[in-house]
Amino acid sequence: MTTTDFADDSGEEPLSYKDKGNGAFKEGKWEDAVKFYTTAIKLGEKHKELPVFYKNRAAAHLKLENWLLVVSDCTESLKLSPGDPKSLFRRSQAYEALKKYEEAYKDVTDLFKEDPTNKSVQPTLNRLHLIVQERATKNAQTSTKVQQMMKLTFDIGTPPDKRRSGANNLLVLAKEEVSADLLFKAGCVGKIASLTKIEKNTEICANLVRIVAELCNHSVPRTKGVLAELGVPWFMRVLDNKEAEIVLAAQYCLQTIINALSGMENKADSKPNKELCKENNREIDTLLTCLLYTVTDRTISGPARDAVMELLTRNIHYTALEWAERLVELRGLYRLLDVCSELEEYKYESAMDITPSSRTIASVCLARIYENMYYDKAKERFQEQIDEYVKDKLLAPDLESKVRVIVAITSLLTGPLDAGNQIVAREGILQMILAMATTEDVLQQKVACECIIAAASKKDKAKALCLGGVEILKKLYHCKDDGIRVRALVGLCKLGSYGGQDAAIRPFADGATLKLAEACRRFLIKPGKDKDIRRWAADGLAYLTLDAEVKEKLIDDKSAIHALVDLARSGDQSCLYGVVTTFVNLCNAYEKQEILPEMLELAKFAKQHIPEEHELDDTDFVQKRIIVLANEGITTALCALAKTESDNSKELIARVLNAICGLQELRGKVVQEGGVKTLLRLALEGTEKGKRHACQALARIGITINPEVAFAGQRSLDVIRPLLNLLAQDCSALENFESLMALTNLAAMNENVRQRIIEEQGISKIEYYLMENHLMLTRAAAQCICNMVMSDEVVKKFEGENDRVKFMALLCEEEDEETAKACSGALAMLTSVSKKCCAKILEIKSWLEILHILIANPSPEVQHRGVVVILNMINAGEDITRKIFDTDIMELLNGLAQLPDDTRSKAREVAAQCLTAAERYRIIEKSDEGELPDVFKEAAREQEIEEE
Repeated sequence: MTTTDFADDSGEEPLSYKDKGNGAFKEGKWEDAVKFYTTAIKLGEKHKELPVFYKNRAAAHLKLENWLLVVSDCTESLKLSPGDPKSLFRRSQAYEALKKYEEAYKDVTDLFKEDPTNKSVQPTLNRLHLIVQERATKNAQTSTKVQQMMKLTFDIGTPPDKRRSGANNLLVLAKEEVSADLLFKAGCVGKIASLTKIEKNTEICANLVRIVAELCNHSVPRTKGVLAELGVPWFMRVLDNKEAEIVLAAQYCLQTIINALSGMENKADSKPNKELCKENNREIDTLLTCLLYTVTDRTISGPARDAVMELLTRNIHYTALEWAERLVELRGLYRLLDVCSELEEYKYESAMDITPSSRTIASVCLARIYENMYYDKAKERFQEQIDEYVKDKLLAPDLESKVRVIVAITSLLTGPLDAGNQIVAREGILQMILAMATTEDVLQQKVACECIIAAASKKDKAKALCLGGVEILKKLYHCKDDGIRVRALVGLCKLGSYGGQDAAIRPFADGATLKLAEACRRFLIKPGKDKDIRRWAADGLAYLTLDAEVKEKLIDDKSAIHALVDLARSGDQSCLYGVVTTFVNLCNAYEKQEILPEMLELAKFAKQHIPEEHELDDTDFVQKRIIVLANEGITTALCALAKTESDNSKELIARVLNAICGLQELRGKVVQEGGVKTLLRLALEGTEKGKRHACQALARIGITINPEVAFAGQRSLDVIRPLLNLLAQDCSALENFESLMALTNLAAMNENVRQRIIEEQGISKIEYYLMENHLMLTRAAAQCICNMVMSDEVVKKFEGENDRVKFMALLCEEEDEETAKACSGALAMLTSVSKKCCAKILEIKSWLEILHILIANPSPEVQHRGVVVILNMINAGEDITRKIFDTDIMELLNGLAQLPDDTRSKAREVAAQCLTAAERYRIIEKSDEGELPDVFKEAAREQEIEEE
């Protein structure tokens, strides 16, 4: 069969795709190369060069660091062409990267047998031989330890303390690749399955589940083995637990399994490997389907249900497993709406167990699904399923169905708002809600009030509800039931606040807003009130604190602020919106519309309404409010609420934390109270604005607090990407500046930090701001580069074929002393370690002028650094020295060495060293008496001693 038999519809053969792949590979377009080689493989299933296609694709995967795919492709190539040297070598490289040293050693040994004359293989063979020998010794020790710990943990007769210690040690062992393999082969999974059925100790049980997670981590074969042995129902059974620690462990375990099968990491910005997802599609789909069906399982606990919905929310997004459309296809919206329609206080025969956060988590999940409906047809399918659910409930004759549909609509209005608004806009729905509010039934009044509050999210809806709803809400406010009263109060608060920050819009009469705020305050601090009522009171304040007078009155009320912070510390997701929005308003951390002077004049001319800012929202008042909140422990409260899956809520939390970090004296408090860990997560998750606020908060912390304290350990590396994300054109100059300042401090820490900045392509991003027409940005970038040149890799970048040295030298001429100091300092360090950089200075047309400016600089520190640069150039070699001293530099250095100014003593000493060093090359002649000029005698004497 000829190759033409495998041509595609366009007539192109597999070989042409191989050639295209080779071309893309040579240009460094690895992903394109993979696509071309993949097409060649598909078209040439029986082609004689099929093993070449596989090993070429493996080479591209090797560049992309897709180690597992390299192994897979090389294995396929070796099946077709056994002993192929390139396939063996590439697979050995991938195995080594995966820390599978024994497999790598075997491949290199086989390669050496195939080609004993290949000298390039010998060093790799020797290196891997030593590693394998060392691991064999260590494995023997680890194997003994694994057996000991397994015996200790799984022997039910062992005292609990020893078993707890054994489980802890097994968890540590499971995190190591070698011991994880040993545990798996020793039947640890089966023993865990048996023990969890009878284990009573929460800590031991949670650690056993975590061990399963670590066994699955980064290992597809072990993950599949675990799933085959335990089965998905085992995970669901473990998840269904009353202990929060075990629920979290099971949730983490399931996410780790999904990650292992999809190539994702337990990191915010991690993305799946498409090839791996395709390969493991059946297992992934089974897992997610089981999770979806568990959402409405009547037998599981509320916390377990919440954990399942959170797992779905994390994995359905397009940056994760793109599972949103599949979920709609499986009628998942029905299941989520069932949870949304549940009421804790209304139990019936088939009721589900839910927590106060369940409905909020379900609405966030619905919102995430709706976000992923990219095209109109998908949105239509989403809306059709929602409509169908609502229609089914409304057609049912019983009152319970009517109540539940209103509760579900409320959840839609707090989640996918557009979908909820479409339902409310249907004929008769709003009238039904208002009719329910006028009944004497407490339950109907409650759900109707909640729906009215949710429906008033947009100004047009708020105006419509003002016409028909205000009188109903006022009447309900006088109800005897506090639950009804507080909901009616929140409804009035929301309708009364639709003017937003505009002090000129007052929907209610003067003084009414303060009266409503006082009523909310009483509900918030009244002793004995349950959390639900306090939560609703916080919601009311969230709307009213758009009013500056309410803000000032509330911030002076210590008991109310205490109550808000305590409510947030509970971590209850249903409290999140009210509490965090109130904090955002108090800090004025909401987005402010910039009003240009010319637009203001135009609006006045057109007699358009112009928003007005209240005098109580001036900077001094805002800062006072922020200080009060920070001293009341708001950071710990926000950290507790930051576990939400809602991107909008994450943005609100990031805004408040950034506002606190805006005050220098409060940054230490944010660090002490655990704010950095939360900010690192918020910097990589959520909305673009939310991420920017979190990044800016981290930058502000990095400017004023020692980074070794603020970003201890691994955090010093984790914070680099968020900071570099602020070096973007759509970020403000202030954000750019703060990021550069924080990076400067970080770069001074150690080489590991500098290496991470380089890996994240930070050098080019920082260098861009050297060219900015902005004094502070140029200065900050120069200071950052000055610290970065302590890295050998950065020095190599300056030695390359580019103008980096030239640009740094030209910046030494800047009038700004701090910029010149940083650039001359960078040059001094570069020239001290690199002869190439010394030579590159002489390639600049104006090199002599630059050296003149450095020697005669009015700043003693710039002058000192400049003369050090000249000394380094002299020490770089005779050719460079002669070029320098063929000019008037010697006279200038001579003059500098005789200056009586003590502030320039450092520069004076180095100038003397320059001339003494030049004398070695006989460039400076001694006098007839055989002596140097007086000013150089001492320096020459020192030099002679060194030579002796």
